[in-house]
Formats: sequence, C-alpha cells, structure tokens
Amino acid sequence: MKKIYSIVSFFFLLGCLMSCQNEEELGNSAMGYLRLGLEVNTTSISRAEAEAYNPKQIAVQIVDANDEVVEETTNFDTEWKGKTFNLPIGTYTIKASSAGFDGKTSGFDKPYYTGSTSVTIEDGKTANPKITCTLANVKVTVTFDQTFIDAFTAADVKVDDKDGNAGISPLTFTMGKTTQSGYFPVTDLKATVSATNKHQVTNTQTDEITGVKARDHYKLLYKVGKVDQGNGNVSITVDETTRTYTYVVTISTAPKTEPSLTVSSANAWAKLAYLEGTVVDNGVDLSSGAIAFQYRKKDAVSWTTVSASLDKETYKATITELEPETTYESRLVYNENVYEGAVKEFTTETVTELYNGSFDNWFLDKSKDVYYPIKEGDYTERDGKGQLYSYWDSGNIGATIMLNADELPTIPDSINIHTTGEKKKSVKLQSQFVGWGPLGQFAAGNLYTGHFVETIGMSGAEIQFGSEFTARPTALHGFFQYTAGTVDYYGSSTPDSALVKKDGPDMCAIYIALSDADAPYKVNTKDGNFVDFANDKNIIAYGELPITDCVTTPENKWKEFTIDLVYRDLNRKPKYIIVVASASKYGDYFTGSTGSLMYLDDFSLSYDGEPKYQAPTTQE
Repeated sequence: MKKIYSIVSFFFLLGCLMSCQNEEELGNSAMGYLRLGLEVNTTSISRAEAEAYNPKQIAVQIVDANDEVVEETTNFDTEWKGKTFNLPIGTYTIKASSAGFDGKTSGFDKPYYTGSTSVTIEDGKTANPKITCTLANVKVTVTFDQTFIDAFTAADVKVDDKDGNAGISPLTFTMGKTTQSGYFPVTDLKATVSATNKHQVTNTQTDEITGVKARDHYKLLYKVGKVDQGNGNVSITVDETTRTYTYVVTISTAPKTEPSLTVSSANAWAKLAYLEGTVVDNGVDLSSGAIAFQYRKKDAVSWTTVSASLDKETYKATITELEPETTYESRLVYNENVYEGAVKEFTTETVTELYNGSFDNWFLDKSKDVYYPIKEGDYTERDGKGQLYSYWDSGNIGATIMLNADELPTIPDSINIHTTGEKKKSVKLQSQFVGWGPLGQFAAGNLYTGHFVETIGMSGAEIQFGSEFTARPTALHGFFQYTAGTVDYYGSSTPDSALVKKDGPDMCAIYIALSDADAPYKVNTKDGNFVDFANDKNIIAYGELPITDCVTTPENKWKEFTIDLVYRDLNRKPKYIIVVASASKYGDYFTGSTGSLMYLDDFSLSYDGEPKYQAPTTQE
C-alpha cells in the first residue's frame, strides 16, 4: 500500500513586539517573514522502502535573486524545525534534496528526492511556501518466476547504463540473494541476464530500457522460455498512473548444442555494407560445410547469400547495390542454413548531393560587388568583416577593391555551359593580375567549399577550407574546359617540386577531400600554412584530377572527369568536405598565367561501387 510520507514543519512568526511606527519608518525596515512547509512524496516506492528510507534528513537552501545562498542546512528536521527567518524583501528560491547524495550515481536502496519553489518576501508580511520533494532518479527491481528458480541453478542480472557513461556503476541482482531495489540516474539502461542451467550451460541475453524518465519504475520479471522459443522474447506492460513498466523476459533452458554464429559488426554506407562475424563451433564439426553471410530488407521473406572470407578469426563480406536509408537484416549461416546465427540489423546512410553542384545558382552581394555560387539567402554574415559565409566561396573578395563583379577571377557564365537550358550557368575561372604594378598581386581563378576569411595586405589571405558534410561518397564527377596560358608570374615561395616553371605552360587543378577534423582547415597563404592532404591524420579520403588531365582541353569541348576518393579508413565518418578547383594549380603561391582560363559545370558525387582504399603511410 503506497502512502505519502510527509514531514511538514512550519516556521512560527518571531515574537517581536512592534512599537508604533510611522509609514516612513516602516518603509525603511524592508523586511518580511518566512513560514515553510515540506513534504516528501514517496508514492513511487513501497511502504517498506519508505519506512526504511524515512527521508527525514533533507538538505535545504534559501537562495536569493543573485543566486547567493543566504541560509542552508544539511538536516531540515533537526536544525531548522521551529526556527524563524527574518529576510529582506525580494524573490527567493527554496531548494530541497536528499542530504549526502546527489543522485548522479547508482546504488541499492538509494532513492533521491528533490524539490524547489519560488517565494516573494514582502515588507511586513509572512510567506508560506510549500516544497514537495519527489523521486528524481529511476527505480529498478528484479524478480525471478518460480519456474525460473526451479530451472536454473544460478542467475545474475547486471543492470548498467546503456552507453557505458563513466561514473554510473552497474548493479548486479543475484537470484536468491538480492532483494533490494536499485536506483539509477535518469539514463537509458541495459539489463544482461546470465543464467546457468542444470547442464552447466550458461545462457545470456541483453535487453535495453530506453526513453527513461525520472520517477519511472522498471520491474524485470524473468521466466523460463520454451525449448524452441529461444532467447530474446520480451513483453512489456505499462501502468501510466504509477509510471511502472513491467518487463517479462523469457530465457531458454536448452543447452547449446549448435555453433554460435554472430554478425559482430555492420559498417553500412549509402549503397554498401561491410559485414564482420565470428563463429564458435561449441564442439560441432564445421569442416564439411561453408560459412556465409545472408542479408535482406527488414521483414522481407527471402535471404540473399554472399560468401564469407576468413581473415584470421574473423569472417568478412562486402554487400553492394543496397538502397540508401534502408534497414536491412543480416546473419551468418553454415552450410546453406543448417545452422543460422542471430539477426543483426543495419541501416544504410543517406545519399547527400553536392550543394549547387550544377552551378546554376549565383548570388551577387551588391554591398561588396562580389559573386557567390549559392542561392540568395544561403549564407550567414560574419560580424565585423563584411563578407559572407557560404557553402562555396572563392578569392573574389580579395579583388573587389580593384575590380567590378563581372571582372572578378571567379564569376558565373551563361554562354559556355555543359547542360543547356533556361537559367543554366557554369563557373568561369580566369587567372589574372589584380592591381597596378607593385600595388597588386597574381590571383588564380579558384573555387572551393569553405570561406574566405580576410586578405592579409597584398601578399596573402586567410581561408577556411571545408563545408559541413557527413556522407561517404566514392567519387566526384563533373565536366571542365581549360586553356593553359604561359606562366608569367612565379611566386618566390613556390616549392621546388612544382610541376610548372617560369615561361612554361600553366596547369589547372581539381581535388576533393573528406575530413573528420573538429573544424575547417585554416589556410594562410602569406605564412605558407597549407593543408598537408597526404599526411594529415584527419583526412580520411582524398582524390585529385590526374596531372595528365590538368592541361589544355580541345577548344570548346567539355572534358568529363571522375575523381575516385581513396579512403584511408573505411570506418570513420567525415564532418567536412573540401572541393577545390583552380585555373592555376599553384595559385596559392601566386604562381601561374594570366592567360589561364577554366570553366566548370555539373559537379556531382557518386555513391556507387566499392570505395578505393589505401592504408596511410605517414601518421602525425
């Protein structure tokens, strides 16, 4: 029978005899009085628990409007009972909680109660706030059905934080020994039962408890399942009025006489998945058959079988031609379903398109007279700098002082386009000298995902490489035209390994990279601070247009290209995508030709086929 165990203590008004005062004297006192009521609501725990807990030791704080504690006690009942407070007028917060326990850890018989209220103290008046403390953590009880007790010689249920967060200790409920209730902070939980049958075979299974809220009570009742029922059968009933959730979990007593086939991991991409699994023979001879993986769309009838390769002790397979954003089931089987393993689900990733890869959308920022290859409004303003943050950017902002918008190195073009149609455009990249004599600098026509931050005098710029992106494509596809001019500007910091020379032909560049760094890369062309795409540990995939293709294309002919992304890790996922194109490959060193002209159109990302892989050779 549940009850509300109440502790109600009232502060009585100070026996102060007030002499006759005029209004001015009363106004100057600016004091009031407090009479406090306290109640602990124990309806979520049993009568025995309430009597055992008997929450008399409640800590209380009186906090003013400046968040300063003006009064506090660790034991309301023994230290404050009968005490009177005379407080300056104002608004206060009264906070109460179980003393000596913050509710952030787990434990047996450790319910944690909290409550708070706000009160306004008025001049010469008595405030009568009442605090009701309620359970602020989560209760778990474990019981074993008599059939379970008769069938198993030993059983433990380990309840733990589902995600393994530090600071929350698991609690183990042992059959025949543990009778207390366990309490946990508000977090999703998992319960793992290990039950040993009379054949001395231990069966285990893990069940998750999700959507946990404060004051929830989870009752875990373990029963014996039928021999052919197997493990993993769970039924749940809910009592919304008491917020009680009863989980009935069935465990099979049958000794395991067949091999254990387990899909241990499923690394799902948009259109493929890498499966790994393990096999434990449990004394069964598996030499006369074959281990294979099977998969199907969730809830489909038939399975598709793919062969498995053995790498040391792990079985592996790659499944291709899957559908994006689709949930599949997978399992390991032996000898065409003689033995079947448990089903493991996985969901394929989203196919994310490259933003404005058609380059049909352009925005002219009239305040700076500069073009951006984005839809109008797809940007944020950077305080104090004036330029915009958008998905695509270029070095245009650094040339706006000298040039009009249509004269900038990177502008839209509606005549020389790959895909014809109304409002179709391409990108025109024209390398050129910006300025007059010593008051100028060579500027390559360029385009990249990221943001131009600021110019650094006439000798450099700060750039952020990378726009947010979390998908895993296999290639970059697109079209370009290029006319290579003769190199007439050669920066002093150009590396000796540069593939262009003074008075020789210029080269273009297109490359793509995926990064899982926590922020975009900061490039400073003045200081020579560039991205080391070959060795940077956060670059998980990279690809570039081959050198043999970075030359002049046939006049007025679009050249199609596909750049494969070469992954250095097939498990990590990106946070940023870097796509860069330049009419002068070494433009960031102020090297190139004012005669170099490049057009880009119809860029897209491919998710088909298996990604190329090459283990990194250098690590930072």
